[in-house]
Amino acid sequence: MPHDSDPAESAASVVAELAANAVTHGRVAGRDFELRLTLDRATGVIRVEVSDARGEVRPAVSPLPPADDAESGRGLLLVQALTRAWGVSSREVGKTVWAEVALPDIRSVDGLLSERAG
Repeated sequence: MPHDSDPAESAASVVAELAANAVTHGRVAGRDFELRLTLDRATGVIRVEVSDARGEVRPAVSPLPPADDAESGRGLLLVQALTRAWGVSSREVGKTVWAEVALPDIRSVDGLLSERAG
């Protein structure tokens, strides 16, 4: 997928936001966070998963906009705007925040991969 395409930029922004949240809010001494990206060719979706060791799993609800002069609090609004779905799930240790970025046409991605491989 071209690095300057809308889906690539959306996925990069979602990765940055969820990873920053994991580092800022999910940090537990001696533990890191895990990032997983997958492409589901059947559905044409890039799935971003960021897992951390902090176990507080809150329901994934539409975040409320922060006050106009707030310096933070807009990240999940951005994730919500750039993805078709997002949520939070528990795991054995901690939680995983996931988001799905839809690709406009998976065949175009497959074509680009074929061109680059050839």
